[in-house]
Amino acid sequence: MKNEKHRAPVAVILAAGIGSRLSPLTDNCPKSLLSVGGSVILERMIRNCLSCGMSQFVLVLGHRVDEIKKFVDKTFRGIRVTYVINDRYRETNTGYSLMLASDAIGTAEFVKFDADVVFDVKILRQLLDSDHANVLCIDRNIALEDEEVKVIANDQMQVLEVGKSVDPKRALGESIGVEKISAGTGALLFVELSEMMESRGNLQAYYEAAYAQLVDKGTQFHALDISGLDWTEIDTAKDFAAANAMFSSPVTTISRGQQKVLDEAADEAAIHTHV
Repeated sequence: MKNEKHRAPVAVILAAGIGSRLSPLTDNCPKSLLSVGGSVILERMIRNCLSCGMSQFVLVLGHRVDEIKKFVDKTFRGIRVTYVINDRYRETNTGYSLMLASDAIGTAEFVKFDADVVFDVKILRQLLDSDHANVLCIDRNIALEDEEVKVIANDQMQVLEVGKSVDPKRALGESIGVEKISAGTGALLFVELSEMMESRGNLQAYYEAAYAQLVDKGTQFHALDISGLDWTEIDTAKDFAAANAMFSSPVTTISRGQQKVLDEAADEAAIHTHV
């Protein structure tokens, strides 16, 4: 039925890493539990998901597991959370962590988040509203270098290449670490990841390497341009400062209707400002 409510995707959050580049901030605190603008990074992410109707979560943890579980269980009573533990977090990377989430995700559509990304809820709304099955959020307004995960797309925004090794001069923008993956593609993705991880040389691979292999084999990914909306990845003290400047107030769970009212008020204020 056309008007039947679509079931919200599962939120898959990769939060197993150490965050060593943020030392000393992370010496006694997991990166995802640092506070940005009065709200813990992980809390911002989960509240944004709840604001968009997503209520089922898979968290892949490794470093300081107990602290993160305690925080989530205390802050969000009643949400459905499955914890997946990456015991090999010191020797593996995001590809391995995502592979471990396979059983917990099952056959569901999901949105995958890197736990160190802070973002405006509007980005997630646009992602969920997209009619495309597999979608990467990209920002064109980034100075692309070796560190960024870069995306090449055609005029229809179909992804042609994705990865850190992509030529920056040919890239459309940076993938921000938030993607929607269909149930069908998820099954293919976990096969790719499992095969990759059979080789010790791939334990440090990022999940984007599996996306790239799927693209090469004909799976369609769409690039969603979210340029102009607020987001940042937090890897360094400079990133952390930038995040606190960008997100200056605590997050709240906000419905789509409330968002519309706020947007209309902001538009009205902008019109009066320019009159």
